[in-house]
Amino acid sequence: MEKKLSKRHFRSDLLELFIILSFIFMIITIYVPKAIWEEEADKKDQSRFNMQNVFDVESFYNTLTDSFNIDGIWAINLINAVRDSIMADSTYLNDRILSLNGKDVAVNIPKGFDVDFDTTFGFPKVRRDTIIDTTHTVVMYLEELARNDTIFVQHKKLAEYETNPNFVASISTESKERSELTNYYDSYQPEVSMLSCPLTKELYKITVTDDKSSVRVASPITELYKERRYLIFSFKANNHGYINDGLRSWD
Repeated sequence: MEKKLSKRHFRSDLLELFIILSFIFMIITIYVPKAIWEEEADKKDQSRFNMQNVFDVESFYNTLTDSFNIDGIWAINLINAVRDSIMADSTYLNDRILSLNGKDVAVNIPKGFDVDFDTTFGFPKVRRDTIIDTTHTVVMYLEELARNDTIFVQHKKLAEYETNPNFVASISTESKERSELTNYYDSYQPEVSMLSCPLTKELYKITVTDDKSSVRVASPITELYKERRYLIFSFKANNHGYINDGLRSWD
């Protein structure tokens, strides 16, 4: 009798273990593939973001030198150096000779290059600022009325009124707070790491047409890319596309 009970307990324990393992396996088969798919999509977005940056670098390089350069590192260093020069001196425009890594490079810097640079290599954002408006009540002698009168003046214009010969006195000041939404760009500088695919670590393929009029940036992935995950699953990625003369294959 005891042996029969023991066998029943053993079978019951095995059944419970099987149910638990089956439940765990079911959870794994549901959530692990989903996590892998999300990672695949994230890598694709990152790769396409990098390709867009590489193309933009080439576009700015073309603006400065009237040419393209398949050496992405040199192109990045050049446009970053020009941006740094403009930050140091806002009049650093038009035809210039830029010294970079021991070489002298002729560049033509258009007005607004820094603004285009910051908006291209930047993320548009919105912030809420608290603005304090200060208003002064001042007394001025009005010749047309032949008497003193009070007027309201913004703080930034107070000094202008105080130097006026008809200024008599400032009699009160009032400050008010208001909230204001401000659009701005969180800018960044292109980096050498953007020249490489985040999966294969190979450089993106930069090619220039024979007539030197346009450039193409393409993913280095030519065959299905696979990585084993958790023994039974795989991370997979196909070619992430290209940008040819500004036209993106994924649009």
